[in-house]
Amino acid sequence: MPLIRNALVVGGGIAGMSAALVLSRLGIEIDLVDQDPDWRVYGAGISITGPTLRAFQHLGILEDFRQHGYCASDTRLFTPQGHPIGEIATPPLAADLPAGGGIMRPILHEMLASRTRTAAADIRLGVTVDSLTEDAEGVDVQFSDGREGRYDLVIGADGIYSRMRTLLFPEAPRPRFTGQACWRITVPRPPQVTGVEMYLGAPIKAGVNPCAADKMYLFALESIAPNTRHTPADLPDLLRQRLSGFGGAIAFVRDQITDDSIINFRPLEALLLPGPWHTGRTILIGDAAHATTPHLASGAGMAMEDAVVLGAELAAADSLPAALSAFMARRFDRAALVVNNSVRLGEIEQSGVHSEEHPRLMNATMAALAQPL
Repeated sequence: MPLIRNALVVGGGIAGMSAALVLSRLGIEIDLVDQDPDWRVYGAGISITGPTLRAFQHLGILEDFRQHGYCASDTRLFTPQGHPIGEIATPPLAADLPAGGGIMRPILHEMLASRTRTAAADIRLGVTVDSLTEDAEGVDVQFSDGREGRYDLVIGADGIYSRMRTLLFPEAPRPRFTGQACWRITVPRPPQVTGVEMYLGAPIKAGVNPCAADKMYLFALESIAPNTRHTPADLPDLLRQRLSGFGGAIAFVRDQITDDSIINFRPLEALLLPGPWHTGRTILIGDAAHATTPHLASGAGMAMEDAVVLGAELAAADSLPAALSAFMARRFDRAALVVNNSVRLGEIEQSGVHSEEHPRLMNATMAALAQPL
């Protein structure tokens, strides 16, 4: 018998879908709601680290990743003009895992969504939670579509701007702007780009990563003023300007940009909710509790790990409070490491000063994340 009979997952992103998959395997009946009526996902490609691939394996989507994503192991370093300056080899965490790689975010979403459609008892889109009322035996939920439900556990996985966080913890901190923005665009992959390429030494940090057999995406980080926004029509020309001094693969991407190119520009924010992330029979996971910047390529992996660990503790504990407490004991420090060190890496980049702290901090963090969950 599972520890709980049913659970509500609020949010149909990576964290929410992962939780639905993990808990359904324990025999827990899952309902999932998401406020987007079209269950859309935005963005270009995302980088996948070894720890994230380990989470893929737990979720049963590793073979899908091998088929639809791109597996790689080395990171090549270049000057902004495209001259090679070094290479970093990243060993896999296990013999049956790739070392790393990339995938299109919409493809990852569909990999998870196809399984969630089977795992969840009920998926309702364009719906959110209006109110929660808890007693010793369960949580009564009032939904925005007028329906009601009663659950043994409610999981808030509704992202960095989480409404569930506001409902559960009205005094919680808000996402904090970190001083940088990230540009992303997907273009065809030339044969010579076989893994991550980083172009270092310019005010803008830029790189490319293959995310499919025939695609790669560019990521570029720049310092911006607070509240900087651009109209979509201006993004192609603005990105061309920012890449004007680069050579190599960055120049290749620049030359692919047209006025019709789909470009993602996002100011970077971070959030770390103080523990515990649970109260009574409700808990927050993923970006709702710990939203990070992309410097360690670990946001998706941290969300998936939350789901994996939550399932493991629900399977092992003899009470729900014990399971949620054990979850926090395993997750808080690891999530804090990613959020705090990602923000620090961004601060170093914004300083404009070459620092040995940057590679040292990145390597130490990735070594810590490679440890068992």
